[in-house]
Amino acid sequence: MNLDPLRPKTVKYLQNHNLTTKFEKQVELLLRDFRHPGLHNELLEPKEFGVRSFRINRSYRALFIYDQDMDTIRIVKITKHYQ
Repeated sequence: MNLDPLRPKTVKYLQNHNLTTKFEKQVELLLRDFRHPGLHNELLEPKEFGVRSFRINRSYRALFIYDQDMDTIRIVKITKHYQ
């Protein structure tokens, strides 16, 4: 499993909210075992769009999608949880 490079805007958001280290740790878990319970990985509604999320910390989640071959992850957005 691979991770697409983050967009500069996403990198800046992570830096501005002091999330870079925690994000990197969670991405390592995701790439190693996407079922790891600490990720709280879930498929979002509407399910047919295939957008998933994992927990960065209690306040922030990363929204992501898999490519067609399911071997690359693309981070779509970082959001505040329940937003």
